[in-house]
Amino acid sequence: MDILISSGSTLIIMAAVVGFFMAWGIGANDVANAMGTSVGSKALTIKQAIIIAMIFEFAGAYLAGGEVTSTIRKGIIDASYFVDSPELLVFGMISALFAAATWLLIASILGWPVSTTHSIVGAIIGFAAIGVSPDTVAWGKVMGIVGSWIVTPLISGVIAFAIFNSAQKLIFDTDNPLKQAKRYVPFYMFLAGFVLALVTIKKGLKHIGLDIGAQEGYIYAIIVALIVAIIGKIFISRLQFNEKAAKTTLYANVEKVFAVLMIVTACCMAFAHGSNDVANAIGPLAAVESIISNNGEIAKKAAIAWWILPLGGFGIVAGLALFGHKVIATIGNGITHLTPSRGFAAELAAACTVVIASGTGLPISTTQTLVGAVLGVGMARGIAAINLGVVRNIVISWVITLPVGAGLSILFFWILEASFT
Repeated sequence: MDILISSGSTLIIMAAVVGFFMAWGIGANDVANAMGTSVGSKALTIKQAIIIAMIFEFAGAYLAGGEVTSTIRKGIIDASYFVDSPELLVFGMISALFAAATWLLIASILGWPVSTTHSIVGAIIGFAAIGVSPDTVAWGKVMGIVGSWIVTPLISGVIAFAIFNSAQKLIFDTDNPLKQAKRYVPFYMFLAGFVLALVTIKKGLKHIGLDIGAQEGYIYAIIVALIVAIIGKIFISRLQFNEKAAKTTLYANVEKVFAVLMIVTACCMAFAHGSNDVANAIGPLAAVESIISNNGEIAKKAAIAWWILPLGGFGIVAGLALFGHKVIATIGNGITHLTPSRGFAAELAAACTVVIASGTGLPISTTQTLVGAVLGVGMARGIAAINLGVVRNIVISWVITLPVGAGLSILFFWILEASFT
C-alpha cells in the first residue's frame, strides 16, 4: 500500500506508456484484420484502407469505447485475492499490458494475425497464477477461451461458405450476371445493413449510455437495413453497363457493385472493432489508475479518466499507420485469392459471428473470426485455393499466444516486484 502512495505517479506513467504500446499493437495487428479483405480484394488501396480505419477505429474507440470498464477483462481473475496487497494487481496489470504488447509487436513484424484479446488474457493469467496464486484464476473461463479457438473460426467459416455459394448460384453462374446482381445485391445490402447495425448497437452504443434493449435493437437494425437496401437499389439501378459485353467484363462489373458493399462493411466493422477491442488496452490501464487514485481500493468497475480513451484511440491509429501493412498483406493475399464478392462474403460472415457471439456470451476473437471466414470462402473454391503453409503458421501463432503472453507477463511481473519492493 505504501508503494502506491510513494510511487503512484511513476506507476501511472508506466501504465500509460505500456497502455499506449498495447493500443499500438492492436492497431498494427487486429485493425489490419478488418481491413485485410478490402485491400486483398482490391476494393480499397492500402492507403485508403488505413485512412478509413484511422477515422472509424478512432471514432469507435473514443465515442463508444466506454465510460466505465471492467477492471479485469473477461472476469478471468478474482480481485478479492488482491484486497490486502493491491500493489500486486497494479504490477500485474502493467506487466500484462507490456507482455501482450511485446507479443503483438513480434507477431506484427512476422505478419501473423493473432488475437489481441487472447494476448492480454494470457498475460493476465500468467502473472495471477504464477506471481500470486493459481486459485486467483477462473480456469473455467480460460477453457471457454481455448474452446473458442475452434468454435469461432468454424462458425464464421460456415457462414462465409454459405454467403459465397449463394452469390455464385444466384448471380455469377447465371446467363445474365449483371441483371441478377441488380436483383439480388439489395438483399445482400439489407443483410449487411442489419448485421452491421446490430454489431454497432450491441458492441458500440451501449458504451455511450444508449443501452438499447434487445427488441428495440432488432427494430432499429431492420430500419437501418431497409434504408441501406433502398439506397443500394437506387444506386445500382443507375449503374449503366453494356449487358451484351463479354462475360469476363460482366463479371468485372458485378465485382464493382460488391466493392461498394465492401467499403460500407469495412467502415462499420472498424467502428465496432474500435469500440470493443480498445478495452484490451484501456481496461488494465483504467484499473491501475483507479486503484492508485482510490488509495488501493479495488472497484469491480472503474470510471475511465478523461485522458485514457484518446490515448487508446491514438495508439490504435499509430500502430495501424506504421505497421498495419504486414498483417493486411497476410489476410488479404496470403490465405486465398480474394475478389470483392469473396471479401464481402468473408467480412459479412465475420460480422454475423460477432453478433451471434455477443448474443450468446461466447468469448470471441475478431482475428480468428475473420481468418475463419476467409478460409470458408477459400474452401468454397476447393482446398487447392488455400495456401496451407500460411494457414499452418497462423494456427501455430494462435496456439502459442496464451503461453507466450503468460510467460512474458510472469517475467515482467517479477522484474517490477523486485524493482519497487
